[in-house]
Amino acid sequence: MKMHETFIKPMHPEGRKFVAIFAAITLVLFMLWDVLGWVGVGLTVWCYYFFRDPERVTPQRPGLIVSPADGIVSLIEPAVPPAELGLADAPLTRVSVFMSVFNCHVNRAPVAGKVRAVAYRPGKFLNASLDKASADNERNGIVIEMDDGRLLPVVQIAGLVARRIVCFVGKGGALSRGERFGLIRFGSRLDVYLPEGIVPQVRVGQTMVAGETVMAELET
Repeated sequence: MKMHETFIKPMHPEGRKFVAIFAAITLVLFMLWDVLGWVGVGLTVWCYYFFRDPERVTPQRPGLIVSPADGIVSLIEPAVPPAELGLADAPLTRVSVFMSVFNCHVNRAPVAGKVRAVAYRPGKFLNASLDKASADNERNGIVIEMDDGRLLPVVQIAGLVARRIVCFVGKGGALSRGERFGLIRFGSRLDVYLPEGIVPQVRVGQTMVAGETVMAELET
């Protein structure tokens, strides 16, 4: 494998305008002082890196639930899915994956299925690693209906730095396991609510890779 194929990852189109803005500011900084200009170069490279969108190899074995995000498992606990998703108010096992500003922020579908609901709710911008971020922060939730009729809610949550949640799918759309469905700019979190009776196969503190790391396995 060539070195550039290892270290230079493709960038998601959502990042193009941000990299252009960083680059323009860098040119101005160079005109003011070379040292500031090189700081700008570093920030521009970081911005490109933030919006990287590498290809992933999603496991194809039936019944798997994969991580929707890169990052660290920050919480595993019973919780009721957000009310705006229109689901029952019974608690389900929630697995939260926290994404720092250094993680890839492209979100991928944990399972294949039809998008039964998409619901956005404005809110605060607390540190996304906190438990109360699930209830208080700006969020966007989707509910995926699998072939067996079971539902899997996935919620994108804005964080302390994040100010923009992007979702690429709408109600009625179809998703494949590992398919890109959204991203969150500059630090955030993803909550997955496992179907009743499903036990997570990950632990708090574990590093996750979107579209690749197995989070749980459905009963077959």
